[in-house]
Amino acid sequence: MATVQKPCGGDLLKIAGAVLLPNLAGYANGRLTRKNLENWYANLKFPTFKPPNWVFAPVWTSLYAGMGYASYLVWRDGGGFSSGSEAQLPLLAYGTQLALNWAWTPIFFGKHNIKAALIDILAVTTTASVCGVLFYKVNKTAGLIFVPYVAWLGFASALNYAIWKLNPEQESTDEKPSTSAHVKQN
Repeated sequence: MATVQKPCGGDLLKIAGAVLLPNLAGYANGRLTRKNLENWYANLKFPTFKPPNWVFAPVWTSLYAGMGYASYLVWRDGGGFSSGSEAQLPLLAYGTQLALNWAWTPIFFGKHNIKAALIDILAVTTTASVCGVLFYKVNKTAGLIFVPYVAWLGFASALNYAIWKLNPEQESTDEKPSTSAHVKQN
């Protein structure tokens, strides 16, 4: 029978750090999102399945906390960051998917580039799926924690795709307007 490890004080600090790390960038990205909600995002066309805006912050906070805790479990059970440890590849996948995740908001809300954000979120979904499988091999709980995250990413990918299809004129704010500029009809 497996022994259940109870966290000691040092472990609690490590857990808190692992949980806070993904949420720090989430908080910064939330500020960028709020800055663009009324002046850009509100003017887009949305599919009927888009949830209310208030849903996103608690969902992402919960998912970030879960993935942070999962990374702690893999770090703890897989030998940390030491060379050749069982945790090394899963934690590399974790860092990769987290960086791609953090990049989505500046692409979508910062650059207003819906298509590039779609490409990014598909990459996040792929790397998070791989990460979940790798985590599962080290710690089953850590791998299972990624199931709701990957499911949400699937939903978010479908939402991003639908917004892209419904707003073909919104390619990017970096593009120069053509000589036959599109005039919005009221």
